Amino acid sequence: MKKLILCGAVAAFALCTQAASAAEFYIVRDATTKKCTVVDTKPTTTTTTVVGNGVYKTKTEADSAVKTTKVCTEQ
Repeated sequence: MKKLILCGAVAAFALCTQAASAAEFYIVRDATTKKCTVVDTKPTTTTTTVVGNGVYKTKTEADSAVKTTKVCTEQ
């Protein structure tokens, strides 16, 4: 019984760790203000548009991409 509980705890820890490391960041552009921002969830509204190369693994990577994305620098 102890082995079963221990295996369950290890499996739960492994799943939580994997989910935490699978962060995704997106560059979105607001349609009204024309400003770009980095968000950690894919937008579902029609007031923002995903720009750039889609999904970034780190916020730093997405922030760097904002500076080089053409629609974000044309203002």
